[in-house]
Amino acid sequence: MTAEPTPSSTSAEPRARAVVGVRRIVYLVLAAVFFGLAVLGALLPVLPTTPFLLLTSFLLVRSSPALNDRLLRSQAFGPLLEDWHRHHAVRPRVKGISIAVSLAAVALSAIYGNLPPLGIALLVAAAATGIAVLIRLPVIHD
Repeated sequence: MTAEPTPSSTSAEPRARAVVGVRRIVYLVLAAVFFGLAVLGALLPVLPTTPFLLLTSFLLVRSSPALNDRLLRSQAFGPLLEDWHRHHAVRPRVKGISIAVSLAAVALSAIYGNLPPLGIALLVAAAATGIAVLIRLPVIHD
């Protein structure tokens, strides 16, 4: 006997398998941590926002689809996630702005931040990692 497809299971993307019990709690905690990092990434240019948002959405789809729906509807993060879900890519403008702001933040921090040489080196390494992630993200070709 085969199960009738539900409206949500007939979409182009396969439905993610829900987790329960302790695993659900772990997924929710990790989603909260990655969402916090995404918010920090939106405020601190040396942290990339998009990878943390993607991880958050991945975890929420499996642990709390309702929370994931709220994330997708958010004005701040919804468009980025929608682009990723539809195209598996980001807009060139998002990539360009992210890289430019990261470079500007590193330069301003290095010049005016009164950081020790090790602090500057760590800042540059963190920014380089974030920029490398951004560069590797595919772009939407309209």
